[in-house]
Formats: sequence, structure tokens, C-alpha cells
Amino acid sequence: MIHPIPPGTRDVLPDEMRELRKLQRALMEVFEGRGYGEVATPSIEYDELMARADGPTRSSYRFFDESGELLALRSDMTVPIARLVASRFAAGEPPFRFSYLASGFRAVRPQSGQMREFLQAGVELIGAAPGEGTVEVIEVLEAALDAAGLGRAVIGLGDADLYRQLLEELGVEGEARDSILISLATHDLVGLEQKLIDAGIGTEQAQTCVRLTQLRGGSEVLEQAHGLGGEAVERATARLSETYEELRRRGIADRVQIDLGLLRELGYYSGAILEVYDPALGHVLGGGGRYDGLMQQFGLDLSAAGFALYLDRVHTAQLEEARRG
Repeated sequence: MIHPIPPGTRDVLPDEMRELRKLQRALMEVFEGRGYGEVATPSIEYDELMARADGPTRSSYRFFDESGELLALRSDMTVPIARLVASRFAAGEPPFRFSYLASGFRAVRPQSGQMREFLQAGVELIGAAPGEGTVEVIEVLEAALDAAGLGRAVIGLGDADLYRQLLEELGVEGEARDSILISLATHDLVGLEQKLIDAGIGTEQAQTCVRLTQLRGGSEVLEQAHGLGGEAVERATARLSETYEELRRRGIADRVQIDLGLLRELGYYSGAILEVYDPALGHVLGGGGRYDGLMQQFGLDLSAAGFALYLDRVHTAQLEEARRG
């Protein structure tokens, strides 16, 4: 008799588990070698804590404990680690470097192929100078991808504030603004132009915004963006140019692609954002970015950046790269 398991979950059998353990060891060795000490936090947090982050980061799985407190299964590790730093390291001397290997839980759409329970490996760098922190996190991410054998994986580099500030500049607010940002975050560009027009933006301006989302490549992308004008674009391209030039100076810009259409769906990101993908796989392998504002919600005026890799997807990409040779 077959006993079903919930959609978005799966069993892992011995052969695959051995491969996953090997991958986990390789990644954690990279993190430890770069000075990122491993931490673990509870799978269950207070719902109020998870609610400090906007959007999908708030847990979809909430329940009451025996005393009536509302609890939640964690939906990522960034928020719990921000809480850990604020409660256990507030008197410490930054920067703080932490790594983790942990499960997260999120609601999924039926038959979407998304996982309700997923395993992540990642790092958080809290309290480093903003520019240095972003570059260091990208450097560690590149080393992790090399350790996983994903030589063709690409790191997209974008700016989380670009479209928020651009829409503010264009006078788009409320539900219309949120709907447009959701389309960008989910890479749903089909109806984006119409949403912009419906929000009261002229056709020419709407088309300019759509063209902006399609700019990706090297430093030439920033020059192309300058031609589209606007203060929000100028600020974002200046930030990206500074980061990209430092990556190039360190000789680690080759696999980084500037992507002005990138917008992470997790609401706590501000400034530089990252997304990892592999040509051998149709799914995003991971992502991250800056989240200085989240630390302020925990009472700490510290810059912060990090990334997480979805291990099931990284493992699938490993197999596909090996198959293609």
C-alpha cells in the first residue's frame, strides 16, 4: 500500500542522501574556511518575529502552543540569525560571520513543482562595511559554487531599491505599486507593461521601464541604463558600478552578470541583491543580498548581507552538469 506524503515534500533514499551529504560537507568546509562559524536556530520561532520581514518570509505555518502563544515554522534563516545577533551578540564586536545548514518551510502552489520543505546552506555577514560586505559575500558564493562543481553557474547582481524608488518617482503607490513589484519579483513580465499603464504611467514611460528590466550583462549595461534617465536609475547604477568595479579589481567578476530586471521576492532586501542560476537547470539555485533595514528592526544599526543555496536544486544542477560533461 502507498501512503502519500504532503505535496511539496519528498523522501530521500540512501544513494541520493550520500550525494547530498557530500555536497553539504563541501559547502560547509568553504564557509568554515572563510571564517563563517556554523550556527543552528530553532525550527519554531514566535510568529511576531517572523512577521518583521515583509512578503513570503513570514511563515505560512502558524499554530498556538499550550499557553496560547502564536508560533511559526521558520521560512528562512536570515530573520532567525538577525534575532540571534540582536539577542546573543549585541555587546560583541562586529563584523559577525555565521553559516548554516537548515530546513525552511513555505506554502506552495499545487502542482507548481516548488518544495514546501527545503534545505538551505548559506552565510550571513553582519556589521561589515556595506561595500566590502557585499563583495565578500559574492566572493564566498563563488567559492561555494566552485566547491559544488558548478563552473557554469552565473550570479545575477541587481539592486532591490531600483524599482521601489523608480515607482515612487513616477507617483505609483499602494496596491498598484505592490502588484508591479510582485510581477518583477516573480519574473512575470508578460503583463508588466499593461500594469504600468493601468497605474497611470504613459505608454512611453512604461515601455522604458520594461526595457530597463531586460538589461543584463557586463558594465556596458550600466551605460545603457544611464541613457534611460531618472534619478532612481542613476542612484542604482552608481551603487552597482561601485560593487562591480571592486569585483573586477579582485578578479572575481567573470561569472557575475549585472541584471537590472532582478528583484528578490523577500521584502527585507535593500541595495545589492543576488540570484544564482545555472544554464543546465531552469530553476534559480539560490540568492541573497543586503538587508540593513532588517537589522534595524532588531535594534541594531548594522549593515548586513548574505546568501542561501537550495541544496536540492544545487544537487540537480550537479547531476545535469555531469551528464552534459
